[in-house]
Amino acid sequence: MRERSNIGAGLCAAALLSCALSFAPTAMAQEWTTSLVDIHQGSPLSDKARGLGNGGYELQGGSWVSFNRWYHASWVDMHVDFLTQITPDTGFLWGFGTGEQAEKYSIGPSLKFGFLTQTHPSPNSTLSLSVTSTIGGALTEKPCVADYGDLGSYSVNCRLAAGEASPEETLTHLVNATPERLHLWLNYRLTF
Repeated sequence: MRERSNIGAGLCAAALLSCALSFAPTAMAQEWTTSLVDIHQGSPLSDKARGLGNGGYELQGGSWVSFNRWYHASWVDMHVDFLTQITPDTGFLWGFGTGEQAEKYSIGPSLKFGFLTQTHPSPNSTLSLSVTSTIGGALTEKPCVADYGDLGSYSVNCRLAAGEASPEETLTHLVNATPERLHLWLNYRLTF
């Protein structure tokens, strides 16, 4: 199954980039500097994928099959974020996520683009605005093939294969989720 394209996120990223480039003429007189802002492993989608590994089912012979082995990734999605300062009060936010993969799910790699600006309404206050857009990084759960004996083999949701639902119905419960696509942050700081 292919991930649907997210044209809105792409257009948002393009709008953010063009807005940031409008500040470029004033920034050309100074050197741009890039700083590492954040590096971390894990995300809400990583947590959701790990949660899918809870539980299991009992085979007809009585032995237990845990979901954990299907939903355990050896690498957890790592996110790295940077800030490229183009003026003393303006900069590009950008970064990437590596994605992660296990036997029955995958989280795709992602790119983050954004813009940060601040102003000083008074000498001891700062008003900041940042907008970021994420492209990619979707969580996709993969189906299993279950053998129902005389009834044949069917593609099913691994977690629901032993339940009462029909194989086709279980497929509607496969997890397909996207990360937060657009993040707007407004902050006012007053120092005494």
